[in-house]
Amino acid sequence: MGRRRSSIPLKTPWWKIAHLSAPMDPLLQCLQALWARRDVEKLQEEMRRGFASLHDPLAWLMGVLESHGDWKEQGLLSHIVRELQRWIRNGANSQLSGLKLKKLQARLFPLLPRCNASLLEPLTSIYRLHAADRPHLLGFVSYLCCQGKFKEAATLSIKLKLQPDLEFEKMCVPLLLQNRMELVTAYVGDSPELQRSLLQLLDSWSVPGFQVKDLARQYQPLPGTWPEKINCRTMHKMAFRFLDKYNLDPALCPNILNQRYLGTLKYLLHKRFVEKTMTQENWADHVQGIVQDNRWLQEQLVELLVRYAGLGVAALWAQRYSLPGDSSPIGLAGKMEELTILEREDASEQTPSDSWDSQKECCYQLPVPREDILFLSTWEEVMACKERVLQPGQVVGIDMEWRPSFSAIGGKPQVSIVQLATWGHVFLLDMLQLLQQGGQEAQATFSSFFQALLADPAIVKLGYGMSGDLRNLMATCGAFRDANPQLCGLLDLQLVHQKLPNRSKKSCQPPGPWQAKGKAWGTRLPEKGLSLLVQEVLGRPLNKTERLSNWERRPLRETQILYAASDAYCLLEVHAKLLKDPAVFGLSSDMMTMMRKADPKAKTRKQLREQEAPPSRKEIPASILEDAPSSSATVLAQDFRVVCDNMLQGLGRYLRCLGLDVQILGNDDEHWRAAEIARKENRVILTSGLPFQSLRSQVGEGQCFSVNCSEKAREQALQVLRHFNVRVALADVFSRCQVCNCSRYLKVSKERMAQLMKQSGCWVGDVGSCWGDPGPATTTEPQSFSLTPPQPTYSPSWQQLEAAGPGDEPAMLPNGVRLKVEAVPMGVLSKEDLDCFCCCSQCGKVFWEGSHFGHVVSQFKEVLDLPEES
Repeated sequence: MGRRRSSIPLKTPWWKIAHLSAPMDPLLQCLQALWARRDVEKLQEEMRRGFASLHDPLAWLMGVLESHGDWKEQGLLSHIVRELQRWIRNGANSQLSGLKLKKLQARLFPLLPRCNASLLEPLTSIYRLHAADRPHLLGFVSYLCCQGKFKEAATLSIKLKLQPDLEFEKMCVPLLLQNRMELVTAYVGDSPELQRSLLQLLDSWSVPGFQVKDLARQYQPLPGTWPEKINCRTMHKMAFRFLDKYNLDPALCPNILNQRYLGTLKYLLHKRFVEKTMTQENWADHVQGIVQDNRWLQEQLVELLVRYAGLGVAALWAQRYSLPGDSSPIGLAGKMEELTILEREDASEQTPSDSWDSQKECCYQLPVPREDILFLSTWEEVMACKERVLQPGQVVGIDMEWRPSFSAIGGKPQVSIVQLATWGHVFLLDMLQLLQQGGQEAQATFSSFFQALLADPAIVKLGYGMSGDLRNLMATCGAFRDANPQLCGLLDLQLVHQKLPNRSKKSCQPPGPWQAKGKAWGTRLPEKGLSLLVQEVLGRPLNKTERLSNWERRPLRETQILYAASDAYCLLEVHAKLLKDPAVFGLSSDMMTMMRKADPKAKTRKQLREQEAPPSRKEIPASILEDAPSSSATVLAQDFRVVCDNMLQGLGRYLRCLGLDVQILGNDDEHWRAAEIARKENRVILTSGLPFQSLRSQVGEGQCFSVNCSEKAREQALQVLRHFNVRVALADVFSRCQVCNCSRYLKVSKERMAQLMKQSGCWVGDVGSCWGDPGPATTTEPQSFSLTPPQPTYSPSWQQLEAAGPGDEPAMLPNGVRLKVEAVPMGVLSKEDLDCFCCCSQCGKVFWEGSHFGHVVSQFKEVLDLPEES
């Protein structure tokens, strides 16, 4: 019997045979066929024609959603939904109203949790959920929360603007526990009330004794909770981010402020009594400004002083604040009773050596008479200074001072003093007074003066790390920021310093007479930055005891004036000495040319950075772009050592994957620990935000780099590698343990690993049969690469481990740590191309070749030294 032919032509459009359709929707069947062929253009055309021919496209889409809510081809479903949304926006008359629309909305609600989160916005627009019954919407959001779908509930609430009618903590606490900060930020949106509620919620988590784990137990079904990562530091970082973003009143978070101030006090105590790099007067000035009338901080200060300085000093401060003796540390009450006026003077920690004069003989001496150091606080004085500074052929040393910022409170630093040094004279411009005299007119006057100075190619301007100075000056003087000046004739001696040959990698010199004499007050820390350059060129370092002064206090102390003048004038002497004896310092002819005359063809700045936004690379000339100048010399990955602040832990893990020696601060570590590690181990600090301002002042110039926190960890890693010109070879990838940073591994064969897993209770059955059953950890080839992991540095002790017999105890490392064989999936043993395992000799973590190696290589192939493909 012959085959019956269909009476329908093969090319008949689907809408002409709808009356003959099978249970499968003909439009959907057609779209599936086009999707399988990946013919996107034809697919979009067919969807538009199909929507136009349908009597009710919204009802048709609802049928598709109901029939295929768990459909695996979510990609096609997304195309259909978004194309229908565009079709409606382009003027298609398919909007429903009244009871029919409400019925479709009621049918949509149960489907929303089953749809991809990316479909919420277009479905909300298509079915006009913003016009739906509000109590119904609120009930559905509560239902999503009960189902643990907090992300979907928050997204829907934001789209429909339901936040004012929802319980804030019920919505945001689960999001915070899941680290969905972007969603929380979107949820509070432009509502000041919600922003304040968020800040107060974070502050309530900072109360002493609060445990995030107790809160997390209320959300046990919540996926991806991270209560172990939520601590004081992360909460404080969130709070200060919101304070800055929304310009909120800091009084809304008193607990967080107290904890931040307490951290600042600990830092100041460390500088004063451990490092001994602050004078008593400087230290006391900062402490009083922080503590003020806060009773809790006063008590905390006294308790800390007992530990850092002893009962005598603690008793002095306890009496200053009239603290009751019964609530003080043990023994302090008796000390306070014994203290008389005379004893109070004897108990002071101020000693004769704790002064500017005590280091006079061992530090750089300013060769300018005191009468030629002019402090200018009126515009008449500044105009007279202008006549003397703006002279052709002049060489001018430029420096600036501002009050140090020890915390995220107080905004951006404002320049207090601008120092201009010429041969025989130093001019100190009092910016606090000058900018208050005349408002905008005063700013314009100063801006024109500084523009004329910076743009004149006939005047050589000297500085050291000038980018930070110029950026703070722009933040202080708005008129200068908006003037679009030219920068000509600038010479940053920091760049020259980096070119000096035979410099110690640790940026310090062997002990000299100045260090021996400085031991009367405390062992002098290794010199860094400008002080090190002055020491290397002129023979003695700068006296930096006034560096952390309160530069906004008036009148300035005599020692502050001398310090500010020395910082600017030493630039002239260093520059002259390098020009006079270039061969002694190993300077090249190119460097000498740059020093004799700075490039007069500097580019014009197209746009100065906004005062309230961080600077971008397009806004600042390349010559002053970074506080940590890029190195022209290539640095090998294994030779580059960094310490990552705890806000950049993801960046630290990426850099470890690439073989860099990375120390990562823990969540509970204070920021100043990064500077301590950097100085001790000669590392570069990677940080971001306000901590950068305080950390860069504690290490040498160029040893602290500010990373853009708005970028993802991969982009941050690329930024660091390019900035420091770090060369990463293929052999560097995974050459370090990602957990503990160790670079030595134990080599264990596949057969021996099977025995160790069996001995440790990780039963894997017969090894031979296990190999024939591929497990979950199968290898996928990396994109366009055929590579093998690098050969790590194996520890000699792996031979002892390999030689152990099957009946021995489970493998123990020489340091007493067990190999973590239980973390190895059984399926890994079945991989035929796997020869051995690499085990960290320090923490016992087990690694093996897998797809992760190829992923990392493909992510960083633009900076990797890869073999050329044949």
